[in-house]
Amino acid sequence: MFQSNKKWLFFIMPSSIAAEGLHIAIPLYVLFLGGNVADVGIVIGLHYAFSSIGSIFWGKIIDKYHVKRIILLVSFSVITACCIWLFFITELSIVFIISSIAGFFIIGKNPVTQLLVMESVPNNQWSKLFANISILTGFGSLIAFVVGSVWDSFFDLKPYFLFCALTSAGAVLFSILVGSKSFLERETLVHSVYGLKHVFNHNRYNFQLIFTKIPKKYDFKHLTSLFQRKMSHEIGILYFTNFLFYFGSNIYFTAFIPFLKEYSFTDSQVFIIYLIQTITLLAIFFVVPKLISKISEERAAQIAYLPRILGIIIASALIPMASGFDSFIVAAVSSSLMVSAFSIFSTASSVILFKTIPRGFEGRFLGVNSFMVGLGIFLGAITSGFVANSINYPVAFTIASIGIFLSLLTFRSYLKHRLSHKVV
Repeated sequence: MFQSNKKWLFFIMPSSIAAEGLHIAIPLYVLFLGGNVADVGIVIGLHYAFSSIGSIFWGKIIDKYHVKRIILLVSFSVITACCIWLFFITELSIVFIISSIAGFFIIGKNPVTQLLVMESVPNNQWSKLFANISILTGFGSLIAFVVGSVWDSFFDLKPYFLFCALTSAGAVLFSILVGSKSFLERETLVHSVYGLKHVFNHNRYNFQLIFTKIPKKYDFKHLTSLFQRKMSHEIGILYFTNFLFYFGSNIYFTAFIPFLKEYSFTDSQVFIIYLIQTITLLAIFFVVPKLISKISEERAAQIAYLPRILGIIIASALIPMASGFDSFIVAAVSSSLMVSAFSIFSTASSVILFKTIPRGFEGRFLGVNSFMVGLGIFLGAITSGFVANSINYPVAFTIASIGIFLSLLTFRSYLKHRLSHKVV
């Protein structure tokens, strides 16, 4: 029943290199072409909006037709074409189109990867294989950022897209090793807390959105009931918690690169900061499970808010005051605090979510949660670009901090209602 051949893992690293490389290079290229932070917000917002749509589309394709290899070949081929296209264009409006296309296709590998894990090992080993994939993804990010950090010394930014195209083309070739048909339903994934935990907890940018079923109006009743001053299920508060967390976080991440460029950071320095961030994320990845097992998911999730808010305050308050290498150190510390908090929060909150979902309704509840996360990411990007451009960066970072603080308050409200078992 299970595949003994795991050569399909070879596509993970080159696809990660291309995805992470584009994530940094596209905002830098928008600024290189004369765009501003509002343009960066639109580019990132479009990318995540089409990524959410793509998550639903590719999930439905694989559920209906059970194809894996074709999805990977199409997705990576289009990403390769987008990278080459970026090398040749100089119009900012075209970057918006390419970012949207890339967002739609870059998410295609996610449902395929989920099925490949389930088909390769028994479900009691999913956690280990997802963890290995997370490590491969992390090392792919390291390669993308190492290359980017030295690239600026020899070339301008445009040829970096050819490097991304080359790695994406490598993913196309490795996709040939993937079996053509699936024999498992993707719905099986939602019944494994341990497998899903690793789907959610180690993806900083290409968020793993789970849509085994497209949410319908009725599925949002636990949200709408809150506006009617009653609660049909406390999971509605968790939805708002995740929305606010990702909304505030993406305001920071959208503004971060333009903010650094505003204070004369080079492209190489930006890549190095993200390199440090990735190393931090990989290190934290091994510590978080032990931390959570000692202090509980609820306490770990609350602790994660402190470094998140602190990271935003440090960037907003100290980078404008610092100069030279000191400014670089402040930026690296801020970025590292943000991803450390993300690793803790995403792991703890995902387990809390799975424990809260009523048995037999996993697909429906995960779909609504993914919708709220995607909405938070999209609105965070648009809000960040608009506020930072029309007012200033400190105001944008203040809104980011408020969003995350409100997320903490809603999470504490969830804990209060869950412990008291009161329905209001």
